[in-house]
Amino acid sequence: MTEVRVRIAPSPSGNLHVGTARTALFNYLFAKKNNGKFVLRIEDTDADRTSQEYIDNIFDSLKALGLNWDEGPDVGGPYGPYTQSERFDIYPKYVQELLDKGFAYECFCTPEELEQEKEEARANKKPYVYTRKCENLTEEQKAKLRAEGRKPAIRFNIAKAQKAFHETSMLTFDDLVKGELHVDTDLLGDFVIMKSNGAPTYNYAVVIDDMLMKISHVIRGEDHISNTFKQILIFEALGAEVPRFGHLGMILAPDRSKLSKRHGATAVSEFVEKGYLTDALINFVALLGWSPSDGEEIKNVEQIAQDFRIGEISSSNSIFEYDKLNWMNSHYIKQLSIPELKERLKPYLSKYDLSELTDEQYTRMVEITYEPLTLLSDITDAVPYFFGEGVELDEKAKETLDTEVSQDVLKTFVEQSADWEWTEENLHEKLEAFRAFYKEKGIKPKVTMWAIRAAVTGRLCGADMTATLAILGKEKSLKRVRNAMKQTV
Repeated sequence: MTEVRVRIAPSPSGNLHVGTARTALFNYLFAKKNNGKFVLRIEDTDADRTSQEYIDNIFDSLKALGLNWDEGPDVGGPYGPYTQSERFDIYPKYVQELLDKGFAYECFCTPEELEQEKEEARANKKPYVYTRKCENLTEEQKAKLRAEGRKPAIRFNIAKAQKAFHETSMLTFDDLVKGELHVDTDLLGDFVIMKSNGAPTYNYAVVIDDMLMKISHVIRGEDHISNTFKQILIFEALGAEVPRFGHLGMILAPDRSKLSKRHGATAVSEFVEKGYLTDALINFVALLGWSPSDGEEIKNVEQIAQDFRIGEISSSNSIFEYDKLNWMNSHYIKQLSIPELKERLKPYLSKYDLSELTDEQYTRMVEITYEPLTLLSDITDAVPYFFGEGVELDEKAKETLDTEVSQDVLKTFVEQSADWEWTEENLHEKLEAFRAFYKEKGIKPKVTMWAIRAAVTGRLCGADMTATLAILGKEKSLKRVRNAMKQTV
């Protein structure tokens, strides 16, 4: 049985998109399920759009998601180099082979001549297909064109390849995800495989790379289906084994348009920066077009790999539901241990001086604030009142404090708490009695606590009040209450 070898081959023209991450994940899962190899190849032939920053982002994002590759630019392997720009000396050999076999020919057409052909097709309301006028040029004609300074591109001869390996012009293959797909090759047109400057085109270079790297299965987005037909013919023309192909449906935004920045984060690094856990992100992405056999959606990568079945991936497009991702991320946050959570939250607390808190106080702050977090970054706006001497009142807090009842509560609180022992256990007991005292006066307990919370935290909702007071300490807590009294009298 042929060894399963799959690859992810991103172009470093931007940060790793979540759609590419899903393609990488499904390749990774397929390799794991079949004891195969997962290969990373960088397709950086577009020099104008390629940057080292994007290459680093691809590496970092895949590693953050736990999608570690068996072969690649950084770890090497038996079929390197794994960066396309380092493979340019490989491609001419196979172009020559195709020329020698008659499956390719030199094309001397200028861009202007090709544009004129396209204009004529548009005028006749026909799809454009190259006219093949360079297919049968004589050596004399070629020499004359070269003398004019023209440098030829190399075109693949669709008709000859199709006729050599198939009985009709219909080319069919069995897609791993979508089932049988076919195209009439008469509609494809002879395409360029090597530009006049010697640079290989995508459809050609990818075949050579997959052939030489012994890629057995190509799993990628459905936007490549039209390329697949062309690539199959090149594989056949070179006498190479054709990989099995599987094409994934697109990922769409909730409004069913193409997922873009206007909908929210789209790159893996953006999700991480916003405070999504990579475990949650990879779990969510796995469910875009695939479902676990037991119906349990929360699974780690290893569990998903054991259950993964490529034939059960939906051939339809998938909707990227940010609400579901947020729910899943919240679940994963709750599964973190407090020590791990403390470390994960630190980057989002950089605007505060953590040295104001002892490690014990920081631990307790995390314990009483993490429950409602949807994103790690939510912690930034959840905890400002734990830092600094004063506190900024929001509008609801100002309205609450601007009442006689609240002012009376604050005044009484300062008087009664003067001799309280400021521990969480004792504060709990004292505040229960304090609420009961005002309840006898007809004041609801929540109104009583709103006054204290507004004064101490500047807002009407937040973490457990008893624990908050204990963390802040007696001096800072009472100072804030006194400030609130002064602001509203």
